[in-house]
Amino acid sequence: QLQLVESGGGLVQPGGSLRLSCAASGSTLDFYHIGWFRQAPGKEREGVSCIVVSGRSTDYSDSVRGRFTIYRDGAKNTVTLQMNSLKPEDTAIYYCNAHWGIMDYWGKGTLVTVSS
Repeated sequence: QLQLVESGGGLVQPGGSLRLSCAASGSTLDFYHIGWFRQAPGKEREGVSCIVVSGRSTDYSDSVRGRFTIYRDGAKNTVTLQMNSLKPEDTAIYYCNAHWGIMDYWGKGTLVTVSS
């Protein structure tokens, strides 16, 4: 069974950067499409970015496009979300999701706080 653990969250000032990592155990992430989602206080969970199995295609929400980058590291069995030019509105719990067919797995999330 695939297990996901997010890391890399923390407190950062506006304009700063963070690198979130989604690490897997129990299977390889190479078999799954991977998505990063976030949920801010009082708001619904929203999709932020995704990367397909091959890694050749990625997508971003309009709110993060041009600032965030998603990529795979097969050797480490991780998917990273590089977040630059962070804004206060990026504050949220960030979750990693892996899915393929009917298989769907979530991590427990990592908190990102953007504040001066």
